[in-house]
Amino acid sequence: MADPHPPTSTSLCCCRKPLPVPGRPGADAARARRPHPGSARCPLVDVASASNFQSFQLNHFHLDLRLNFTLKEMTGWLVLDLVPIQPGIDTLVLDTHPSLLIHSIDCKMPGSTQLDRPVSLTYRVDPFTDYGSSLNISLPGVVVQRGKGFQITLRFTTTDGPATWWLDPPLTCGQSQPLVFTLGHSVSNRSFFPCFDTPAVKSTYSATVRVPEGVMVLMSATRSSYSKPDRVFHFSMQYPVPAYLVALVAGELKHVDVGPRSRVWAEPCLLSCALNKLGGSVERWLAVAEDLFGPYPWGRYDIVFLPPSFPIVAMENPCLTFIISSILESRDFLLIDVIHEISHGWFGNAVTNATWEDMWLSEGLATYAQRRITTLAYGEAFTCLETRFRLDALHRQLRLLGDDSPVSKLQVTFEPGVNPSTLMNLFTYEKGFCFASYLCKLCGDVSRFDAFLRAYISQFKFSSVVAEDLIELFLDFFPALKEEGAAHREGLEFDRWLGGLGAPLYEPDLSAGGVLTRPVHQLCDLWADPAPDPNALAAFDLSTWTSFQTVLFLDRMLDRCPLPHEVMEGLSGAYSRLLASQSAEVQIRWLQMVVRSNYPPEIPAVRSFLHKHTSRMYTVPLYEDLVAGVMKCVAMETYSQTQGRLHPNLRRSLQQIIFQSPNPAPSPPPNPSPFPFPPSNPAHSPHLPHSYPSPPLPPSQPPPSPLLSPNPRPSPPHPPQTYPSLRTQTPPLEPNTSSFSPPPPQTNPSPPTPQTNSSPSSTPSPPQTNPSLPTPQTNSSPSSSPSPPLPPPPASTTAALILWKVDVSA
Repeated sequence: MADPHPPTSTSLCCCRKPLPVPGRPGADAARARRPHPGSARCPLVDVASASNFQSFQLNHFHLDLRLNFTLKEMTGWLVLDLVPIQPGIDTLVLDTHPSLLIHSIDCKMPGSTQLDRPVSLTYRVDPFTDYGSSLNISLPGVVVQRGKGFQITLRFTTTDGPATWWLDPPLTCGQSQPLVFTLGHSVSNRSFFPCFDTPAVKSTYSATVRVPEGVMVLMSATRSSYSKPDRVFHFSMQYPVPAYLVALVAGELKHVDVGPRSRVWAEPCLLSCALNKLGGSVERWLAVAEDLFGPYPWGRYDIVFLPPSFPIVAMENPCLTFIISSILESRDFLLIDVIHEISHGWFGNAVTNATWEDMWLSEGLATYAQRRITTLAYGEAFTCLETRFRLDALHRQLRLLGDDSPVSKLQVTFEPGVNPSTLMNLFTYEKGFCFASYLCKLCGDVSRFDAFLRAYISQFKFSSVVAEDLIELFLDFFPALKEEGAAHREGLEFDRWLGGLGAPLYEPDLSAGGVLTRPVHQLCDLWADPAPDPNALAAFDLSTWTSFQTVLFLDRMLDRCPLPHEVMEGLSGAYSRLLASQSAEVQIRWLQMVVRSNYPPEIPAVRSFLHKHTSRMYTVPLYEDLVAGVMKCVAMETYSQTQGRLHPNLRRSLQQIIFQSPNPAPSPPPNPSPFPFPPSNPAHSPHLPHSYPSPPLPPSQPPPSPLLSPNPRPSPPHPPQTYPSLRTQTPPLEPNTSSFSPPPPQTNPSPPTPQTNSSPSSTPSPPQTNPSLPTPQTNSSPSSSPSPPLPPPPASTTAALILWKVDVSA
């Protein structure tokens, strides 16, 4: 689970009234029922879920899927193992989406004399919000017995919904085979399979996936096997996870082991590059993280690099991190991205925020953990540079939104109907990081806070929590702080941290990064003069700078745009050739300066960049800048030449920007961070993200405001109807004992014919060091490569900021 755009207003309400849902508590009720430290826990309310998850315990679920690349569909069934935990419940309500087609629903009670065979159930689909629907299933009275387990089997087809991204060959790196992946953060997996789509519910799961010959399938699971004769993959996740962390990718993928518990997956044309950039760093990063936070909870840590059309920076799916392949161009950003996603193994995946209003518990703590790891591995100066870059972006965003922006709260309260993905912003990451740093300062010693975080993981591992759970444990862990009233220090009250507007109440000392940031400030000051001294400029060699230093310099200059023609001429003569050879995170900032300053000599470079890059996070900011200025004709011409290589979701967004938005605000530099990255809002990432997934956007809808605004995409009309189930037999689940042996890829895999009644099977059960990475400190075990910083938004801006994930629904 991004490219946040500043909203036009400070309201968090939908642009239209949310559809009424009988019996759904509103935001005020949700706020009133939030637990407070020391109070009795009340039933949790998640306004982003239509389900009645409070009424049932989900023990396990099984997916049986058949992938059809020709029709771009997944067909199959879902089996839910449920236990009623509230009396008098005669309806099961699940989250779903209009793009997900339900064919039939059955129910049975294993071991029961009354329901030992499947019984067909009736169901109704009701509107819920722009990003989903509610599936209401009528239950027989015999199954609604408190404490008695039963099974629900749903047969369905997953079409082109927000969670599922089908890439035709031209959209992949190899451009020879199609590829499909899913992206569930925050609330998109309800279009992948019916579920309790809330982070409050965790369960184990298993899956069986049938594919054409030559297709490799990966899932966020702890175990996998492959039955070659049947071309069937089997997966099992033995630890409980929320629905949004269930992920799948299938295509022409190869792997190389980079450690005893980690491997890198990618299309064959990318694999050697990925291996060269990561080398043996992953295991060293994992070792440092384990020294800090305890044993890695998930067994394996694999990485799959996805094509440039992947819409966000990264997504922390357990056991299998998704990362955009473009990040391989920048070692600094790659390092930060991977370490951030590793940190999610403890913060976000093992211990999860129970509602999206506490998303900072995942992103803020993962950001803190990421910086603890980089400090031990690469030194304090490197970490302070990355932190300074992102905190600058936070303050830039705050100036843009205003000190009274409601999204500047750490614990955001959003109204029913607002897509949680649209609330992914820098405050989730950086204000959360600052609060964690303040708690560390209260402890007086960073090692004591490390010990608390280990206790936090131990106490709540594989469960979902709210902010008050963390605070209660913190005060119990440090009784002296509790006795002296540390939670109520004037101006730094914990309640004010969570619910207050504006900037963080405390920021850590970053002076150790001065050795790296000072040259950036000095060079910016020189260019403030329309005729800078050439001899003074010659003293700064950008080819020796890190990516973070270069991006920080460009961000500072981008803040001053539009620049005079003579200044742009000087900058172009001094740096354009060097910048053109660097990563996309560097190039896009320079090209945004070109567009905003209307500097024609460099426009061919803008065209060339947009011909090469096909991800939201690189294309949307530039197109917004082109259309906002006097270069709309360049945008139209470039789009007409490249649209065939763009994902349909991105094409819809760009059509809105170019043809229906007369003068959109310019967008800030792209998000170069490891969290869910923000496409034009993002996952998340994280960089979204956790980093922030994206459903198709109807042509009649305006583009979504990525940063804070609710998702404006309306769901297709789906009037309530009652359907009799078409099937009454549930195929038995057969155990699989085959060992994992990936099928060899073929140049032309033939798509399978969908089958609605096939029987499911239950699930079974030399690295190279990159010499150009920062030098690891002698007292740290891991070493790795540096990664992405946060981009700063200019005064009027609406682009990707710094999240690993963001709402990519457009």
